[in-house]
Amino acid sequence: MLSDRQQKILKSVIEEYIDSAEPVASELIEKKYNLGVSPATIRNDMVQLTQEGYLKQPHTSAGRIPSSKGLRFYIDHLMQQKDLSVIDEVSAKEKIWDSRFDYDKLLRGATRVLAEKTKTLAVAATDDGDVYSSGSAYILDMPEFFDIEVARNVLSLLDQYQRLRELFFTKTYADEPVHIVMGEDLPWPFMEPVGFVFAEFNTANKRGSVGVIGPCRLNYPHVIPTVKYFGNLLSEMARNW
Repeated sequence: MLSDRQQKILKSVIEEYIDSAEPVASELIEKKYNLGVSPATIRNDMVQLTQEGYLKQPHTSAGRIPSSKGLRFYIDHLMQQKDLSVIDEVSAKEKIWDSRFDYDKLLRGATRVLAEKTKTLAVAATDDGDVYSSGSAYILDMPEFFDIEVARNVLSLLDQYQRLRELFFTKTYADEPVHIVMGEDLPWPFMEPVGFVFAEFNTANKRGSVGVIGPCRLNYPHVIPTVKYFGNLLSEMARNW
């Protein structure tokens, strides 16, 4: 079990990494966060967090980045979720409300608005093979996708329905409103820096999923409630199909 201090250090490292996309050094944590302990103590705790699999050390850096285990611990125990404001909910709903009787237009509009709200790649799919996406340009501005192999493999997912089906509809997930998958936990090449957040929605005769694909350092406190809202909104609107 992580001590309170280790949890604070882990939270600080992850939130720095979400902001910067750079490995985080113990000196930065000591200077920026008032943890009330010596730099040596922070260093030792970061070494222990690495040994226990919550952090990783990239080969070319003295700093640390979170592992999928560390990110999951952060999501489950440390982050403070930022619920959507009523203004954000209303504006999202208004932008797609007129398309509610046409599921093709609705899913096209939903992915466009979700991409705008999260500033990353949004995707929706149904279990009978329809795929919609928006926001590819957002991920190409992120350092993780400067690696052409990572970018190619993520963007090619949009043309590989079998893989999306495996991710969205074949795998078994806990009974939660939002599912989070880390690329390093998938058997696909060049996915280690990638994260997926998606929610299911249901219609009278289809199963669907809507969510975002981006770096594993997605802004989870904002992305998770946003994706959850879009899943609920599509379920509500899809009753008309």
